Amino acid sequence: MKTQALLLPLFFLLLVGFSAAHSRKIIQSHKPCKRLIFYFHDILYNGHNSKNATAAIVGAPAGSNMTILAGQNHFGNVVVFDDPVTLDNNLHSPPVGRAQGFYMYDKKEIFTAWLGFSMVFNSTQHRGSINFAGADPLMNKTRDISVIGGTGDFFMTRGIATLMTDAYEGEVYFRLKADIKLYECWSV
Repeated sequence: MKTQALLLPLFFLLLVGFSAAHSRKIIQSHKPCKRLIFYFHDILYNGHNSKNATAAIVGAPAGSNMTILAGQNHFGNVVVFDDPVTLDNNLHSPPVGRAQGFYMYDKKEIFTAWLGFSMVFNSTQHRGSINFAGADPLMNKTRDISVIGGTGDFFMTRGIATLMTDAYEGEVYFRLKADIKLYECWSV
C-alpha cells in the first residue's frame, strides 16, 4: 500500500512533465513540398479607366467618393478585385489564373491593409484555387501572408506567401510578386 501511495504522485509528476514537454512545439525548418511564383496586376477604377480596371472601391469613409482613395493612409477604404495572374511581371502576358478577393485599409497611422483572396486557376498546368488571408504592411519590402487552404490541385494546402510590391503607378496600378511556399500538399 505504501508503494502504491508513493508511485501515484510520481506517476502524476511524470505525466505532467511529459505533457508539458510535449505541448511545447519545436519549430523546425522544413522544405516546402511545392513552390510557385506568380504576379498579379491590380488596376483600380478611377472613374475614367472602366475598360481596363480590375479593382474597385466598394466601401469608403463617410464623405469620401468611390473613385479616389481616402486620405490618412486610405483608412476605411475597402476594395474588391479580380486581377490577372501571370508567370512573369508583364501585364500583357497570358494570364494563368485570377486573384479574386478584397483588401481593406485598416490603420490610420501607417499604410497597411488586410487581404483575403483566392488565386483561381483553370489551365492545363493548374486547376483549382489557393486561398490567402493576412495583414499586408505595405511599406515593408516583403510581407508574409498565410496560405489557408485550397481546392483541386491545391486541395487543403497550407503555407506562406511572401508578397513584394514589384511596381506601382500612383494609386491606380500596382503589381505584386507572390512567392508561394506550400508546406502541406495533398495528392488527390
